[in-house]
Amino acid sequence: MKYLKANARIAFAGLCGIVFVGGLGVFRAQADAWDKKTILTIHEPIQVRDRLLEPGTYVFKLLNSSSERHVVQIFNEDQSQIVDTVIAIPNYRMQPTGHSRFGFWETPPGYAKAMRAWFYPGDNFGQEFPYPKHLAMVETAMRLTPVPPAPEPTAAPEPPPQTAQAEPAPEPAPQQPPQEIAKNETPEPTPEPAPPAPVAAPEPAPQTPAPAATPENLPKTASSYPLAGLVGLGCLTLFGLVRGSAFKRQS
Repeated sequence: MKYLKANARIAFAGLCGIVFVGGLGVFRAQADAWDKKTILTIHEPIQVRDRLLEPGTYVFKLLNSSSERHVVQIFNEDQSQIVDTVIAIPNYRMQPTGHSRFGFWETPPGYAKAMRAWFYPGDNFGQEFPYPKHLAMVETAMRLTPVPPAPEPTAAPEPPPQTAQAEPAPEPAPQQPPQEIAKNETPEPTPEPAPPAPVAAPEPAPQTPAPAATPENLPKTASSYPLAGLVGLGCLTLFGLVRGSAFKRQS
């Protein structure tokens, strides 16, 4: 009888231990589902609101509050330090998935990606992070800044014509310093400069041809009939004069 009681106590103690361990497992699972703990490893910088996360491992969790379920805390890998606390807004998706899902905003070229949404596995509702303020200012400035028009292509300038370069004048030979003339030596006569070369006389200008001489005797081209008429007329006149004088003498 005593043996049966002892076995019953051992079985009861084992059952209580199993229930206690199972309760710890259930509490741990409920705790992860409550704070939505998610481990994220990134290999390039990303932005969460106005915080830049360098490459590494981070832990995302919801603030332990039953009234506010959209405050996200970002921890380092060992959860020893809070990197940032972000107030998110609710987001909804039609089809839940069995793993954590992150979405990103489109950012201007040259800037790190910005996280937009975070969904815990199996949840329809998630957390949406606002667009970074400094990126919004950058996009506004880009829209307001007018884009300068592309410059029109200009034709390449033609190379300047190559001009014949004047040959440099030969440098005069260095003159030797005059040697001192010994007292007993007579100086050598300095050769007279050669007479200048005769200048060639300028060629005579070409003479214009003289006009042809007019011949003294003109060629006889007229006929003698007019001359005979003049002689006859002269005779008649002379006859008239003689007759007139004779008539005066008679009277």
